[in-house]
Formats: sequence, C-alpha cells, structure tokens
Amino acid sequence: MYNLKTIFLVIIFLVSSAEAGTATYNVTSFGAKGNGYTDCTKAFLGAWSAACSTTKSATIYVPTGNYLIATPITFAGERCYSSAITIRIYGTLVAPSNYDAIASSGDWIRFHRVNHVTISGGTLDARGGSLWSCKTSHKSCPEGATTLGIYNSKNIVISGLKSVNSQKFHILLDACTTVKLQGVSISAASVSPNTDGIHLMASTDVTISSTKVATGDDCISIGPGNSNLWIEKVACGPGHGISIGSLGWELDEPGVKNVTVTTATFRGTQNGVRIKTWARASHGFVTGVLFQHLTMVNVQNPIIIEQRYCPNNNNCPNQVSGIKISNVVYQDIHGTSASQVAVKLDCSQGNPCSAIRLQDVNLNYIRGNGDQQVMSSCAYAAGTASGIQHPTGCL
Repeated sequence: MYNLKTIFLVIIFLVSSAEAGTATYNVTSFGAKGNGYTDCTKAFLGAWSAACSTTKSATIYVPTGNYLIATPITFAGERCYSSAITIRIYGTLVAPSNYDAIASSGDWIRFHRVNHVTISGGTLDARGGSLWSCKTSHKSCPEGATTLGIYNSKNIVISGLKSVNSQKFHILLDACTTVKLQGVSISAASVSPNTDGIHLMASTDVTISSTKVATGDDCISIGPGNSNLWIEKVACGPGHGISIGSLGWELDEPGVKNVTVTTATFRGTQNGVRIKTWARASHGFVTGVLFQHLTMVNVQNPIIIEQRYCPNNNNCPNQVSGIKISNVVYQDIHGTSASQVAVKLDCSQGNPCSAIRLQDVNLNYIRGNGDQQVMSSCAYAAGTASGIQHPTGCL
C-alpha cells in the first residue's frame, strides 16, 4: 500500500510534468492593462505570437479586468507552430465606445486558419448600442462588425464564453471543421438589428450545446454549405428563432444537410424552427433535418417553412425558389403559439417540399377560444403526419 508521502510525490510529479508540457503567456507581461482604456491590441498579438512560436501546447492567460481592443484584431494561424493554444479569459475584452473604430472592418476579433484553438471563459463586449440606435433611426450607418469571426479553421472549442452587445453577428463560423460551442451565453437587446447569435457558413461537424441566446435576430442561423450540425439544449429568446437560411440568393449555392436541433426551448421568439429561402433560381437544397423535443412558449411561428422569404417586402424577386427541401422531420414539438397558425409550410409551387414528417406535434393557441382554434397551413408540401396532431395536419 502506498503511503501519503509517496502519493504526494506522485501528484507533484504529475503536476510538474503537465506544466512542463504547456507554455503559459500572461497578456499583462506583454503590456496589457485591465483598466478599460489602455489599448491592449498589441499586447494580445504579442502573446499570440509567443504562443505560436513554441511547438508544444500553450495557454494565453487573460486575468480579471477590462481590456480594450481598440482596433480590429486578427489571430492568424499560417505561421503558428504550437500543437494547441488555449485562450483562458477571466476578464472582459471591450470594444471602443466609438463604433466607427471597428464597424466597417467585418470582424472585431478574427481567427484565420487556426488549428486546435480553445477559447475558454470570459466576456466579449462589443458596445453595439450606439450603432443599433443609428440603424433604427434610419440614418446612414456602417454595417457593423461581427464580434468573433472564425474562418477556415478546424478543431475549435469555445467554452463558457459570454458575448454581449454585438454590433452585428456575435459568433460567425465560416469554412470551419470540427467545432464545439458549449456553455456559451449571448445577449443583445431585442430591438438590436442583425445581431444573430451564432451564424454558420460552409462549415461541417459543428456541435452547439447548453447555450443561451437572447438577441434581436436569429438565435442560430444556418447559411449555405453547412453539414453535420448538432444543436442541443439551447435556450432561445428573445430573437427570431433557429433558422436554416436565408438560402437561394445565388444560383450556384451549396446545400444544407444533416442538421439536428434537439431539446431546445423558444421563449417569446418571432419563430421557432424556420427554413427560409428566396423566391429565385438556385441549385441549393435542404435535406436530412431533424427538429426534435422542442418547447415553444408564446412563439409567433413555432414551425415555419417560407420559400418566398423577402424581409419588409422590399424588391421581392417573386420567382420560383430553386431550393429543394426534402426529408425534414418535426418530432415532439409542443407548447404555445402566439398566432393562430402554429404550423405553416409555405413551399414553392414550382419546386414543392417533399418527405416532410410531422410526429407528435402539440401546439396550442394562447389567445384561442371556442371560435379560434389553432391551425396549420400547407402549400405545395407533401409528407406524412402521425401521433399527436394538434393542430390537425394539413399535409
């Protein structure tokens, strides 16, 4: 039997070995100050450069405090030799109060061509409120920056991160592979325009779990070219729900396939689960989608397919949607609808939806009475309904 001294020495050895295999870089050692007004952009880039210069795993440590990132910053992986980098954040990264400093940059914080990067904890505050006010006042305003954009990267983990007050999208994944987002919290005012929580483009093998999104646009938006997505335990609201689309703006557009959204709650949202496509020619498609075990609480459109998507009815193309929608399953979706039509499948006359399946859908109209029963509406949609059918199916 091992005595306490032996066990203690073994622990010391294991801890020392672990530390020896990881290089740690504190951003304050590179000049960062957590006072909220000293520009820390160069310090963060210095810590990144140091972490990339080692071939072993590295940790970039951000202590408590407020760290101003006054200009757009890019963490590039082209010349990064570290086997893995963890950015462990205990403080808050803040954008400049003048939105023009980053609003035309595309992204405030960008990762490009990185591999095996983990972002753990911390808060990103993009201070987007003044830009929202500009946009809602119909003035000439810049488009705004995505808070965190990750491009052409693989083996990414985002854990315990909080993003608040983004100018535009909070988190964007574009052409990424093998990404996990877990325990992420996203918040912006319900009136904030275009502040999608998580936007996915041309990415594969993405998992989003145990995440809360309250924003002024889609909680999660799934653009063209995405595949193998697993989305579970998401709390959405306020916001526009979880959307596939909008799709079909381009003729040669990649499709969306193999998407699962399960065990999610939508509270006071404009939509629950939505597929939206433009009414114009396209070679894109949506197939292999499962919406499962979802709770709707006072949701305006709990289940909706709209193939004549045209926000604000402004310059609508009014053509035939080329996006082919097939093999979409809605299973165990329950709760309350804020509108009488709780299920709306508005598909394309020239390119109807096929193999749509509704199973155990139980939605109630919260303002309904004896003369106002919950309803479903289908146009050019074919498929089957089984189990609980409330509202009565229209397929």
